[in-house]
Amino acid sequence: MARREQLKMSTSERRRRKFSDSFKIQKVREIETGKTKVSEICKQYEVSSVNVYRWLNKFGSMQDNKERLIVETESDTKQLLALKKKVAELERIIGQKQVLIDFKDKMIDIAEETYGIDIKKKLSTLQSDTSGNTEKNTDSA
Repeated sequence: MARREQLKMSTSERRRRKFSDSFKIQKVREIETGKTKVSEICKQYEVSSVNVYRWLNKFGSMQDNKERLIVETESDTKQLLALKKKVAELERIIGQKQVLIDFKDKMIDIAEETYGIDIKKKLSTLQSDTSGNTEKNTDSA
């Protein structure tokens, strides 16, 4: 019986080999149907796995399929739509609040110009507590 080393091809012999496209397609179909594995083809024909994966990329049924399939349950879809609606509603509310803030800032600027008073500076120095008093709280004990 022949030893495995005797059956192996030398590097120079392997470099001279060229597999036909029909052979490559046949082996790719075998891999895709599950009849054989990449490692088995590599051992049987003494081909590197890199080459076999190149055959798969070139001749495989997934070669033109650049799209990804995403599977979602109906509850995931409903939850995603609900979250998108909530985000849109919050963005709308933030937009309204920003318009209101801009309006108030403009009104303060106009009042400062009209009355010649620095309103922003006065507002920042007067701090009120929760009861509405503007004086400092002092505890007398």
